[in-house]
Amino acid sequence: MVSSADIFNAGILIVDDLEANVLLLEQMLRKAGYTRITSTRDPYAVTALHRDNHFDLILLDLRMPGMDGFKVMEALKEVEPDNYLPVLAVTAEQAHKLRALQSGAKDFVSKPFDLAEVLMRVHNMLEVRLLHKGALDYARTLESLALNDPLTGLANRRLLADRMSMALVHAHRNKSAMAVVYLDLDGFKQINDTFGHGTGDILLKMVAERLVRAVREEDTVARLGGDEFIIALWHVSGVDYAASAAVRAIEAVLLPYEIEGTTVNISTSAGVSIYPDHGEDADTLMKSADAALYEAKAAGKNTYRIAERTDGRGRNEGVSRKSATSLL
Repeated sequence: MVSSADIFNAGILIVDDLEANVLLLEQMLRKAGYTRITSTRDPYAVTALHRDNHFDLILLDLRMPGMDGFKVMEALKEVEPDNYLPVLAVTAEQAHKLRALQSGAKDFVSKPFDLAEVLMRVHNMLEVRLLHKGALDYARTLESLALNDPLTGLANRRLLADRMSMALVHAHRNKSAMAVVYLDLDGFKQINDTFGHGTGDILLKMVAERLVRAVREEDTVARLGGDEFIIALWHVSGVDYAASAAVRAIEAVLLPYEIEGTTVNISTSAGVSIYPDHGEDADTLMKSADAALYEAKAAGKNTYRIAERTDGRGRNEGVSRKSATSLL
């Protein structure tokens, strides 16, 4: 629902090469209660102004020297992210009205101005524009909830699966490697029991931030739920790089946390699997990394283990497990 306050606080840009028209429209709108009004007499400045301010309505004169309103609309299409031109065309020529609508304008007002007509068309168009923006924002929120963990903002299982699928296609096509680092916090239940679930949630968010900073921009950090995290490394040169990524993640998590005046300490264990040595699909790679994580936990925690080599279908080929000493 769009309120009257939302409409009167919407951003409006007036574009007309004649100063008298600009002043008249500004006076009309301000007297009616609109508060965020910008104007320009330079049609070449409109695109930059809209890109920087994202106006909800652009009152655009169609007859201007050098760059007319139709050219301005074409330029606006390059910077309008929603493919929605919030243009209310202003014209004295009947023939231009249909052309304006065909060019992307949502409505038009005629010259000479009729005060009641201008105010009604501005109000109606702003109401539609704000409803449109609200629907887009709601859709983006739903999309974000569908793809991201609501607590940490990290990728969830669905988004992780998509990212891993792309990474595997890239690795297969380029005959290169990608890796999975499966992490589980050591003793997280004790944190919840000692400090409460609120502190536990804050800790999970802080761990998530550290993990994101510990990897490259192209890598994906996901939360599977609880205190389990996955790092999908887009491209690795081999075991050594994947192991170094696991070490960076473990060291990042190990640093103390200051939460509401309390110092909290926690460590993490990790299991590492590499395509194609430890699996040729996402499920096998994650199972291999999970098995390696179990070995890291059994070895004393705060460490990592590299998965056993498989035949690509999850079957152990009997290769001995490579491991790292504890980081404690």
